[in-house]
Amino acid sequence: MSFAFIPLYIRFLGVEAYGLIGIFAMLQAWLVPLDMGMRPALGREMARFRAGAHDSQSIRNLLRSVETIGAGIAGAVGIGIWAASTWLASDWLRAEKLSVTTVARAFAVMGVVTALRFIEDIYVSCLAGLELQIEQNVVLGLTATVRGLGAVAVLAWISPTVEAFFIWQALVSLMTVTLFATLVYRALPRAPKRARLSLEALHGVWHFAAGMMAITCLALLLTQVDKVLLSRLLTLKEYGYYALAGVVANSLYTLSLPVTTAYYPRFTSLATLGNQTALCAVYHQGAQLVSVIMGSAGIILIVFHEQVMLLWTADPVLVQHVARLMAVLAFGTLLNGLMFIPYQLMLAHGWTTLTIKVNAVAVAILVPAILWVVPRYGATGAAWIWVTLNSGYVFFSISLMHRRLLPGERWRWYRNDVAWPLTAAAATALLFRQLIPGHLARLDELIWIAVSSLGVLSAAAMAAAGVRNQLARQFSRALSASLPRAA
Repeated sequence: MSFAFIPLYIRFLGVEAYGLIGIFAMLQAWLVPLDMGMRPALGREMARFRAGAHDSQSIRNLLRSVETIGAGIAGAVGIGIWAASTWLASDWLRAEKLSVTTVARAFAVMGVVTALRFIEDIYVSCLAGLELQIEQNVVLGLTATVRGLGAVAVLAWISPTVEAFFIWQALVSLMTVTLFATLVYRALPRAPKRARLSLEALHGVWHFAAGMMAITCLALLLTQVDKVLLSRLLTLKEYGYYALAGVVANSLYTLSLPVTTAYYPRFTSLATLGNQTALCAVYHQGAQLVSVIMGSAGIILIVFHEQVMLLWTADPVLVQHVARLMAVLAFGTLLNGLMFIPYQLMLAHGWTTLTIKVNAVAVAILVPAILWVVPRYGATGAAWIWVTLNSGYVFFSISLMHRRLLPGERWRWYRNDVAWPLTAAAATALLFRQLIPGHLARLDELIWIAVSSLGVLSAAAMAAAGVRNQLARQFSRALSASLPRAA
C-alpha cells in the first residue's frame, strides 16, 4: 500500500527529500545484524514450539529474553542516530536544496522510527513462526494504509516537510508495535510462571543465532555497500533517483515474502518430524509459486519498464532517470527472490554454514568490484553488480545446497521450478511488448499492461507443473461443489 503513495511523497517533498527516505531504508538494513541473529532464531523456535519442541514456559522465556535485548539495542540505536544527526547532515550527505538543520532534524526522528521498527521485527518473526500470516497481513495492510494516507494528509494539510513525514512514521510505528505484541501474546498459551530473561533460553538458540548473524553481516556487505558509496558519491537528488528505482524493484519482495513466510514453518515442522517425502513435495511447490508469482511481476517490470514507471509517476523526467536503472535492479531482485525457498529450507534444518561460506567468498570478490565500479559507472554499475551477485547464487549455491539437502532434486529445481515458468513468462511478455499499439492513451496503456500481466501470469502458471496441477484440483473441487447433488 505504501508503494502507491511514493509519487505523492515526491510531489510534496521533492526528489532530494525522497533521497532521505532512501537513506532511512538503508539505515534500517545496516542495523539488522545488531540483533545478533536473535529475531530469525526466535521465529524458528516459534515454529518448533508448534511442533512440540518447547513448552509454554520455555517459549515465553525466550520471547522475553529477546524482547529485553531488543529494547536495549533499539534504545542505543535511537540515541546513536540522534547524536550523529548533525555530522551526517553536514559532512556525509551532499544536499543542495535542503538545509543542514532540516536534514539533521530528519535524522533525529529517523532514529526513533528505526528503533521502533527494530522492535516490530521481533514480533513479526514470532507471527511467521506461529503461522499467523493472515493476522500479520491484516495488521500490515491496516498500518500501511494509515501510514501512507496519513503521511499524505500531513504533507498536504499540516506541513509539507520531511520532518513531519518522519514524525508521522514514528507515531504509526508505535501503533504497529503495540498491535503485533498483542497478537503474539494472545497466540501463546499461558505459562505456569511469569516470563523472565533467561540465559538458558538464549543459550539454546545461540548456535543458530550466531550463524544467522554471520549470514546477515555478510549479506549486508554484499547488498548495501553500493548504497553507502552512492550516498557519499552522488548528490542527494541523484541518490533519490537510485532509491526510487530500488523501491520499485524491491516491491517484488512483497510478492515472494508471503510465500516464503508461509512455507518456512512448514519446512521446519517437516524437518523436525523427518518427513522427507512431504518436505520434497512442499519444497518444489513453494519454489514454483515464487517463480510464477514473483517471476511474472519481475518480467513485467523488466520488459515494460518505461510504461510502468510512466503510469506510476506520470512524470517523464523521473522515467528518464529511473526506468532503465529500475529494470536492471528488478532483474537482480528476481534472481535474489528465486533463492528464498532454498534458503528457508536450509534455515529449517538449522544449516547456516553454507550460506556463510558462499557469502564470504562473494564478499572477497564482489566488494572490491563494487569499490572499483561505483566511482566509474555510478548507479548503473552498482545495479549490474547486484545482478552479478545474485546470478552467482542461483548457479552455484543451489548446486551446493542440494548435495546435502534433498539430493537428486537439483535439476528438478532448475528445470521445473525455475526455467519452464520463467521462460514461458518472458516469451509471453515479449510477445505483448511487440504487439502493443503505438500512442495509447494512459487508461488504454494501463489496460494493456494489466492484460499483459494476466497473460504472463497465466503462461507461467501453466508451465509450472505443480502450480498447474494445484489449480486444476481447486477448479475440480469448486466445480463439484457447485453441481447439484443427486437425491
